[in-house]
Amino acid sequence: MISILVIVGPTAVGKSETAILVARELGGEIISADSRQFYTGLEVGSGAPAREWLEQVPHHFVGATTLAAPITAGEFGRVGRVKIEEAANRGKIPIVVGGSGLYVRALVQGLAPMPPASTKRHRLQTELKERGFEALFAELNAADPEYARLVSPTTPKRLIRALEVQRLSGKPFSEWHRKNQPKPWCRPLTIGLERPRRELREIIDRRTRAMIANGWLDEVGKLLSVTSKAEDFPPAAREAVGYRLLAEVLTNKRSLEEATTLIVTATRQFAKRQMTWFRADKTTEWLMGCGSDAPKIWAAEIVERWRSFQSVRE
Repeated sequence: MISILVIVGPTAVGKSETAILVARELGGEIISADSRQFYTGLEVGSGAPAREWLEQVPHHFVGATTLAAPITAGEFGRVGRVKIEEAANRGKIPIVVGGSGLYVRALVQGLAPMPPASTKRHRLQTELKERGFEALFAELNAADPEYARLVSPTTPKRLIRALEVQRLSGKPFSEWHRKNQPKPWCRPLTIGLERPRRELREIIDRRTRAMIANGWLDEVGKLLSVTSKAEDFPPAAREAVGYRLLAEVLTNKRSLEEATTLIVTATRQFAKRQMTWFRADKTTEWLMGCGSDAPKIWAAEIVERWRSFQSVRE
């Protein structure tokens, strides 16, 4: 069974930098499990690793596809497993890094068998437009409060899929996950990174403003040049934090400062949901860090834990 290292945590915590340092020390290859970083054209808004980092350590799935060819969690799980096996065969340590909890789960644990897509999905999409998010969310929350905690207005696909399975089977989506778990195929050491809440909030604020200063508006402008309105953005952009708000800036519907404030707030809420997801995995070992030196300190600790993890196996 292949041993893999998994580094998770909320957006802006410092996962990418930490993973680079670990990969250098251990001789690793990084498998990105950030579902927005998969796409060319979303580099700035997704916080994709800097070019120099990509050149220093092999990365898989960063800028791997176009917005016209989306990658589902199931596809990522299948292809990512192949990438991990190939890296291990080269004598490299596979390091899975990301904040997209469902994609991490799809790769490391596999996805539980679910009812296939049905005509109910189209009906639910129509209901979402007609009745609004809150009405459908209330239905899901009543039937499956466990999964509803992971759903928000920015993740309508999750809402629709969970209700589709609920209506088709009469069983909560979360129950399907618990009772239909696939067989383990790898041996993961999962490390979670976290910072004090106030510090993470400040980092999110600074990073959001830096991303806007470094070309995020231009990135959104390119999308608008193709679709003319944010409602027609490809799902990966339309559902990501910030893109629709910045489109409103470029179409003179909202000021840049107002949009920035809203993006910061939405990103903080997103980080909170990520932590809720990752905290549910009780096997994750959490590291708390503060300040700019946190990635270096984390990396050193992770390297030690990995070597201990491997020595136990040996």
